[in-house]
Amino acid sequence: MTSSPVIGIRPAGTRSLLVELGSLADVTALHAQLKAHPLPGQADVLAAATTVLVRFAGRRETIAAAARIQSLDLAHAETPEARTVSIDTVYDGADLAEVARLTGLSEEAVVKAHTGSPWLGGFGGFAPGFTYLTGGDPVLNVPRRNSPRTAVPAGSVALAGEYSAVYPRESPGGWQLIGRTNAPMWDLNRNDPALIRPGDKVIFHAVRELITTTAPAATPNTSGNDSTEGRGGSALEVRSPGLQSLIQDLGRPGYADLGVSAAGAADVRSARQANRLVGNPAEAAVIENLFGGLELTANGDAVLALAGAGIPAAVVSPNGDRDRPAPLNAPFALLDGETLTLGSAFRGIRSYLAVRGGIAVEPVLGSRSTDSMSGIGPAPLTAGVRLPVAAVPAASSDVPVGVVPVGAPEPSSLPDGTGPGLLGSGNAPAELRIIAGPRQDWFGADAAAALTARTWYTTNESNRIGVRLATDPDDAEAHPLHRTRDGELPSEGVVAGSLQVPPSGLPVLFLADHPVTGGYPVIAAVVPQDIPVAAQLPPGHPVRFVFVNPDTLAPLSPDAAAALFPEGTP
Repeated sequence: MTSSPVIGIRPAGTRSLLVELGSLADVTALHAQLKAHPLPGQADVLAAATTVLVRFAGRRETIAAAARIQSLDLAHAETPEARTVSIDTVYDGADLAEVARLTGLSEEAVVKAHTGSPWLGGFGGFAPGFTYLTGGDPVLNVPRRNSPRTAVPAGSVALAGEYSAVYPRESPGGWQLIGRTNAPMWDLNRNDPALIRPGDKVIFHAVRELITTTAPAATPNTSGNDSTEGRGGSALEVRSPGLQSLIQDLGRPGYADLGVSAAGAADVRSARQANRLVGNPAEAAVIENLFGGLELTANGDAVLALAGAGIPAAVVSPNGDRDRPAPLNAPFALLDGETLTLGSAFRGIRSYLAVRGGIAVEPVLGSRSTDSMSGIGPAPLTAGVRLPVAAVPAASSDVPVGVVPVGAPEPSSLPDGTGPGLLGSGNAPAELRIIAGPRQDWFGADAAAALTARTWYTTNESNRIGVRLATDPDDAEAHPLHRTRDGELPSEGVVAGSLQVPPSGLPVLFLADHPVTGGYPVIAAVVPQDIPVAAQLPPGHPVRFVFVNPDTLAPLSPDAAAALFPEGTP
């Protein structure tokens, strides 16, 4: 009987498993097995340095999958056919001299070592098209820069630790830059957008110059969506987007191994409600507006609904001589030429506007969502953009002519009060339910109390990627969380709701556009039912965490929560 290569399986929230393995070969084998033969309810799978993150549709499928993963025979796992990718590189990087110093080689010898043996595509992450390459000459094992750059040019060829990679787009980064290429690492016009896939053999060729220049693929946006022909003939014209307005739907799961997060509405519950009120399917595209200020005009009659944040809204006539209030959480008409205006949100921060038929911008990788982390999807809305509205399917024969089937008014998706899953009013903290892990063993035995006994506060640095938390500046006893291990984890998959703890000890709560991998330990994860509340928290709002049973969501006693945190290893 062959022993399992699985070292351990850790919960990553209530619907994901982080599988630890002994080698990159085992990681590649398990990833290939799960891609070729998905488990029941499997929504996404992501390989990393020593782990595979598997995400599921529900809690029941997650529990059932743990035993099945443990028993998989990876010795005979199917692996995708490897390709050979050649990359022409000019070795004139800003850190080439520093890499030569760190390795004790000449610059010419560094280039020879980088080109002298093939690299292997190990795993994706960080950004779409960014693939960690392994198996190069071990002499090139160098540390990251002490101070990361705020902007690394697209096409930079870089080293960090045992890895090499090519930056597919301009982004912050702390890797050592040794060269540059014009190879398009990510192109949505290809059947496989990523130039390098896990398992591919990669060969770098030193050249004196790059003969052709290939710009990165343009980010799809709404500029080509002005035509309403064939889409029902109606549209919404943006007069003002406010601080930020984005097109969102339920996201694009299944692309984590390419470095693409699921994205989608930050508050899925409110987006679903808005669609339900106008009679749309749950996956129809809506507008997600931050803090209000949105103004748009109907080109043709439309039926709309607003859900999410509490916000004043009005419908203004074409000549501006009269207006009427627009209801929240109920369908209403916006007639041809009328303009909808949103004031400033007074409870919550994100509003969701649905239109009967759905917003018909072109999908990217199967979704109309804007991903602020990767830049994939429609561009943020700007004044003058016309959003086509999809034609409404023909009504069934039992619906009277002229009647538009829509939903009945509903209570707000943000109920008042305090307690698990509710948005606090005034100075009352919002309570978010959490389960421990997957890296709670990086913290001391008192970490459960340190996380739950104090009030945390959201900061102005929060966005769709994550909610950054701080302690109360007026409370001298409110200290950041203390890690009992130094350094960083090898990059591993993370999920929405994760509470990642950087060296500062101040947690970051990941939202819809979070990076697919991270190198800081995740102490706990907010349950999926409470992530919509986290997405509605304004800056400065107090937050309390409460540990719960992952199956029943019943609160745990302080002793039971503390038992989840074995003393970390220094």
